[in-house]
Amino acid sequence: MASDDTQAPVPTMERFAEDARTPTLISPPESKTPPTATHKRNQADFAQDRNSEPADPSALTRALEQLEQAGRVRERPIASPSRKRQRLYGDRFIPNRAGQDLQASFSLLHDEGSPATPSRSAKRTPHHELHFQKTEEANRTYSAVLRQELFEGTVPQALPQNLSPTDSANLRNSGRSHTPPARTTASLPAPNLTPSTPHKNLFNYSGQPTPSRTPSSRHGINLNAQSELYSLSPIKFSSQRMLLSPQRTPRAVSKVPYKVLDAPDLADDFYLNLVDWGSQNILGVGLGSCVYMWNSNSGRVTKLCELTDDSVTSVSWIQRGSHLAIGTNRGFVQIWDAGTQRRLRTMTGHTARVGALAWNEHILTSGSRDRSIYHRDVRQPEQWLRKLVGHKQEVCGLKWNTEDMQLASGGNDNKLMVWEKLNAEPTFKWSEHQAAVKAIAWSPHQRGLLASGGGTADRTIKFWNTLVSSNGPSAASLAAASSAASASGPGDIEPSLTAPANLIRSLDTGSQVCNLAWSKNSNEIVSTHGYSQNQIIVWKYPSMQQVVSLTGHTYRVLYLAMSPDGQVIVTGAGDETLRFWNCFKKKEKTGSLNTMDKWGVIR
Repeated sequence: MASDDTQAPVPTMERFAEDARTPTLISPPESKTPPTATHKRNQADFAQDRNSEPADPSALTRALEQLEQAGRVRERPIASPSRKRQRLYGDRFIPNRAGQDLQASFSLLHDEGSPATPSRSAKRTPHHELHFQKTEEANRTYSAVLRQELFEGTVPQALPQNLSPTDSANLRNSGRSHTPPARTTASLPAPNLTPSTPHKNLFNYSGQPTPSRTPSSRHGINLNAQSELYSLSPIKFSSQRMLLSPQRTPRAVSKVPYKVLDAPDLADDFYLNLVDWGSQNILGVGLGSCVYMWNSNSGRVTKLCELTDDSVTSVSWIQRGSHLAIGTNRGFVQIWDAGTQRRLRTMTGHTARVGALAWNEHILTSGSRDRSIYHRDVRQPEQWLRKLVGHKQEVCGLKWNTEDMQLASGGNDNKLMVWEKLNAEPTFKWSEHQAAVKAIAWSPHQRGLLASGGGTADRTIKFWNTLVSSNGPSAASLAAASSAASASGPGDIEPSLTAPANLIRSLDTGSQVCNLAWSKNSNEIVSTHGYSQNQIIVWKYPSMQQVVSLTGHTYRVLYLAMSPDGQVIVTGAGDETLRFWNCFKKKEKTGSLNTMDKWGVIR
């Protein structure tokens, strides 16, 4: 028990003295400061503990100076090591396109891939067609200038890697070529089917040093004012000439009708023709059992007639004069004098409704649901002059070509026929359409050019050359057909090998074709459509590019007529409205006739 007491240390006087010099500091309970050490060690004791000698002040000063100098040198960044060989750069930018795949790198081989061409999926602004056309024209001009500046009209191709240096030199000397020259299979190994990976940098420096002096001409000073040495423009002279060449400005076509008339009881029937615009600038419209006339000059609406126990199925104005032919549902054909509002005569012969009428001076031709066509001479007392039988279903389209005395007829049997003069047998009988043929139009600008449109199951506009003789096409007609067929565009359907030689072109419109009409002032054609777009489209011929697309009708646009001056078209639909559109400009007179018109008398 006394063992613990005997082992306790005995305090000495030196220990008490040391404790008195450095009292122990006790930290508060919540403080994290460590307690003060019982003794301090000076710098000399630290140096002695590390067994090192005291530092020399002069040596320390020299070490600090060296450290400062080293810091100044390291202020400039040191280039990172590179495995690539250092290039020699000049002050002249020379594009190096050797071994480049331009089609994959920059997509300049096709207009669709050009960065200046807008996406086709972009939606057009409905009422800013002119702005859209200007943007398209600017994009095409930019692409043309860019291509001219970079490639001078030809796009170089990457050289094959398996050609010898001699072959490569020959290719370079022969000029830029779109297609590599044909060679025998024995001289070249098998082609590499792995596609080439486009280089990340399309343009890079060629590494050629800048020449010390500008090479001068052997013949002295260059006095050509059009030389690029004296040009102040950033583009080449050829590009300047292309930009300064006169270009056609896009034609502004209003996409809003300037007049809308109510047409109650306007039938929504594809096989009828209830609207026609006469040479006296009077519009005739069949509404139910009545026929109304709208005077374009005065804006006055007049009721011409009202049928008893019958309805109007077609109306047609004579080319010159005020006579209006009316077809009825019971098969009658009436002729009215619009000036006196008096019925002149009633013609019989058809056993069903008369849905199509066409004038050729004093010859009135009528087509009916009874599948027959009658030629009537309105000067003679006989009811009809000649009966044409060829269609197997209702005749819904009739148009005369007064210059060549050709009649085009279309029917619900998907047939299009052309009759010469008053012959009883058709000269041409075509079955290329897959639906009813109601839309028929003869071109006023080119002889023998006929346009036809098909219904819902067809949706195409076809162009025909009717100047082909029975023995074969003439040289002139073949030239006209080839020139028209060469201008292809989107939506074209190439004629098959079994197609008749008369078929020039076929265009898929995407919707039912209800009417066709050629412009009198320009080589353009307008078409109206039904399912499912219900739009009116103006096309350029022969390129068949859309000039404008007009919308507004909520039903099929079944009726179409053109003003006598050829500037305005009127469209009618099952929504019981008539809409007037300013589609074409007035034909400008050229030549010396304008000056002669100013004189009343030739002196």
